[in-house]
Amino acid sequence: MARFKEFSEFLIFQAVKASLSALPRKLSLLLGRTLGLFFYYLDKGHRQTALSNLNIALGTELSPSELKRIARNSFKHFGEFLMEIIKFPRLGEKKKEALVRIEGEEHLLNALKKGKGALIFSAHYGNWEFAPHFISKTGVVKVIARSLDNKLLEKELSKLRTQMGAKVIYKHQATKQILQSLRAKEMVAFLIDQNVQRHQAVFVDFFGKKAATTPALAAFFLKTQSPLIPVFCYPTTSFTYHLKILSPLKIELEGEYNKDVLKITQICTKIIESLIRKNPAYWFWFHNRWKTKPDEKEEIKSESQ
Repeated sequence: MARFKEFSEFLIFQAVKASLSALPRKLSLLLGRTLGLFFYYLDKGHRQTALSNLNIALGTELSPSELKRIARNSFKHFGEFLMEIIKFPRLGEKKKEALVRIEGEEHLLNALKKGKGALIFSAHYGNWEFAPHFISKTGVVKVIARSLDNKLLEKELSKLRTQMGAKVIYKHQATKQILQSLRAKEMVAFLIDQNVQRHQAVFVDFFGKKAATTPALAAFFLKTQSPLIPVFCYPTTSFTYHLKILSPLKIELEGEYNKDVLKITQICTKIIESLIRKNPAYWFWFHNRWKTKPDEKEEIKSESQ
């Protein structure tokens, strides 16, 4: 049954991919938004997760109707994003260049001159899969990823990521490859905004609630002292994109490993939160971000640090 489900999903993906080849880009994106809205109403489980997350994050600031509007727009954005992932690699290089306004490229170029590579962090916000295509023009980019449960779709996603300039390092084999990449003066990109299991997590404040977050980015920063750079890519109102590269973070360390990991992770998480607040609909609200709960001891420890 599982194999049948995987194959069915793969066939649907291939059918969508083939049909999009004949459609103009803007029409494809509009189709994606329509499909996203369709799944908002059809997929009760993910809709409820999105609304629950929004209530946790913004429930004291916005009305229920505003939260529902953000949830709907998040689904629509994700539908558009999926269509763009399929469509983007087929565009000519000049067309791709014309679609993006890059801000802060000098921060990345100057950081790479230090010879320690760069630790890039981002979130499931906007059009995160596109950033490697543009920053790979300054050097090799490796992205840390978890493989999809559907192996057939994973092969397709890996191929699309490669076409967009990224090489994939899978989490189960990450440590050695990350260190080798940084020593080779390459860039390694992390997405740090998703829930992780308790034994993998540190708990930091995210929209006023403790969220289980990977400490990996902070750990590699402490080990390598590679520049730590926030990078975000998100759409504009004119069907183009804004790639924003911030300056490397300057963090005053405490000198105690656990406290430093927590501090770094908290700072990076707050940067992500501030961006999401600017346009909440671009974030991945239907992921169960607060699924892993801290126990009482972890809660006290997190607050004291």
